Amino acid sequence: MGEGPLKGVRVLEFEGIGPAPLAGMLMADLGADVLRVGRAGPIGVSRGDAKGRGKRTLILDLKRPAHVEAAVALARSADALIEGFRPGVMERLGLGPEPMLAANPRLVYGRMTGWGQEGPLAQTAGHDINYIALTGALHAMGRAGEPPAPPLNLIGDYAGGALFLAFGVLAGVLSARTTGKGQVVDAAMVDGVCVLLTLFHGLKADGLWSENRGENLLDGGAHFYDAYETADGKFLAVGAIEPQFHAALLKGLGFSDAEFPDRMSRAHWPAYSEKVAARIRERTQAEWTSVFEGTDACVSPILSMDEAPSHPHMRARGSLGVAGGMMRAAPAPRFSATPAGELETLPEPTPATLEDLSRWGLGADAARALLA
Repeated sequence: MGEGPLKGVRVLEFEGIGPAPLAGMLMADLGADVLRVGRAGPIGVSRGDAKGRGKRTLILDLKRPAHVEAAVALARSADALIEGFRPGVMERLGLGPEPMLAANPRLVYGRMTGWGQEGPLAQTAGHDINYIALTGALHAMGRAGEPPAPPLNLIGDYAGGALFLAFGVLAGVLSARTTGKGQVVDAAMVDGVCVLLTLFHGLKADGLWSENRGENLLDGGAHFYDAYETADGKFLAVGAIEPQFHAALLKGLGFSDAEFPDRMSRAHWPAYSEKVAARIRERTQAEWTSVFEGTDACVSPILSMDEAPSHPHMRARGSLGVAGGMMRAAPAPRFSATPAGELETLPEPTPATLEDLSRWGLGADAARALLA
């Protein structure tokens, strides 16, 4: 809990893995008071508690009626609740939307799943790769003639999941402050990813996008939008889509415009890509970075996660830094009037205290019993 545009917003988070905890972290970063209901013992697969920063954690045994009653009592003071279990789990615990909204009619109840609360697959297990597979997103990613390439778990879990959950919950909080009524937010990764594909559905409708991987403007099919290997086995990212950027790319590579006529013709792209690839293999990543520095050719070195923090731009913005013994990202986005805390000053996850629980409306005796 700290400064930021969400100061004063209270979020009750039921501990899980994946996107729901990241959504809670995003809100905590921006000043929300996030109280996490945790379970005894470690969960998840990551080192440390990377998505727990800024949160207070209260360990509850939700099989004990007294602890369930405590969770309901905490919800009375919350603006929002977020959970990431399969449909029906919270209901079986006695903590579903019905009792929680009865306890607090202004509560925004955020539910994060891959498949959604309803539908034939709602009760089926899955992971990011499964969710993006059914949306059409995974099919579009990868090289021509090769299987689709999994984009880590960034698209389903975090872009289509965590970001839409945080967006939906905060929209619900704004609505509740106007209407006095809370509601359930059904944030499904499949829904979020479909929204993220809006541009590509539009391109396809206009006849500008092929279902064949590696033949399109933004999937590595075009010579001016791809990743290329350098002489030292590293890589460059090239994104010179617009004519003026393409001209700057050719100039930096030592080509003339005449050598790349009709640059938007798909028929030319394979041959043009070979020419660009051969030229880029002649120099190291550092040499090409120097050539294109200060130009609008849209050429960047492809850095590893270890290398990224040292890049001058990333360093100048303080986008990444070591905190709590590991590399972390600074809060985003940034606000002029209500800035969030600096990365180095963001609080580490800590156990809830008597003061925290009192602030959330629990009586001293009840709070002491839970903390014991």
